[in-house]
Amino acid sequence: MDYQREKDLKAFDESKAGVKGLVDTGTLTKLPKIFVRPHDEIAKDLDTWQQTSSDCPEIPLVDLRVIFENDGEGRDEIVRQIRKASESWGFFQVINHGIQSCVLEGMIDGVRAFHEDDVEAKKAIYTHDHFKKVRFECNIDYNKTRFVNWRDSMSIGMENHEDHDLSEVPEICRDRMLDYIKCTRRFGETLLELLGEALGLKKDHLRELDCTRAQTIFCHYYPACPEPNLTLGASRHTDPSFFTVLLQDKLGGLQVLHQDRWIDVMPVSDGLIVNIGDLLQILSNDKFKSVDHRVVASYVGPRISIACFFNGVVDSAKVYGPIKEAISNGDFPLYKEFTIKDYFINFFSKANGESGLNKFRM
Repeated sequence: MDYQREKDLKAFDESKAGVKGLVDTGTLTKLPKIFVRPHDEIAKDLDTWQQTSSDCPEIPLVDLRVIFENDGEGRDEIVRQIRKASESWGFFQVINHGIQSCVLEGMIDGVRAFHEDDVEAKKAIYTHDHFKKVRFECNIDYNKTRFVNWRDSMSIGMENHEDHDLSEVPEICRDRMLDYIKCTRRFGETLLELLGEALGLKKDHLRELDCTRAQTIFCHYYPACPEPNLTLGASRHTDPSFFTVLLQDKLGGLQVLHQDRWIDVMPVSDGLIVNIGDLLQILSNDKFKSVDHRVVASYVGPRISIACFFNGVVDSAKVYGPIKEAISNGDFPLYKEFTIKDYFINFFSKANGESGLNKFRM
């Protein structure tokens, strides 16, 4: 089996058709070996794989209605809820976030339309070059992963707030994506203020650090899987961002590691998921947690999700580290200073599954 792996990976990559291309052949009854998780990983998961959600806690839900409708009345309570969720879970869902249902649904429909379009349209932007603004790929890392994730992705990099150029995005989904990206940017600015206040900072402190200046949007497509217990849609990881805003459809599949248990993040109507990324854990000096999460595969599909990473400007000389105002009296900085470029060089060179935080710890 091992000697065929490189050949199989090469053939899959050269097809440029992704996971959906395999499914569309109509002959897939078993999972191709490049997608099969190692036996030791599956065995480690066995105790929790079949666990029902009946006795599991749910991630916190924060209703932001007062932020957008009541001129700030009740803001302190929202900040308290976000602080508690960021410290104990690193994840929370938000409703009444100011983005209309039609925009959310339009984005999901647009992502589905792209991934289900003629394969030649996807091949035209297929690349592993991370410097390309728009790219289609299947998240293969030949050097670090032990198996290939069961998903296809289109990503869009936006380097600043004024960047509205989506001319490289296929026309079939371009307009709907632009609407969603504009709305998510505005929401990200509001959320950044709330996160700053939750750390005891002035509401514009994190904005002045350019935490939301750049975004990367990943548009994921998870086809139905013939043997979902043998693979994953997304491997266990933390996010290379200050924070991430995720829109998922009604199928679900996202799981968060909480108190050594994998907890299902159930879809909420018109809800968005927010999670703390590695960069904000560093800035908060470990007050806020960037936690492991993953996506399980399913017999049912396709599942659609859109992750918007607020990840800072890679070519900036700005130096980051624990924020002095956020460090409690008597505590010491737990991380050394770095640039966003330093962080990403480390992130893309680390071993699969290794935390992106380790290199920067004191």
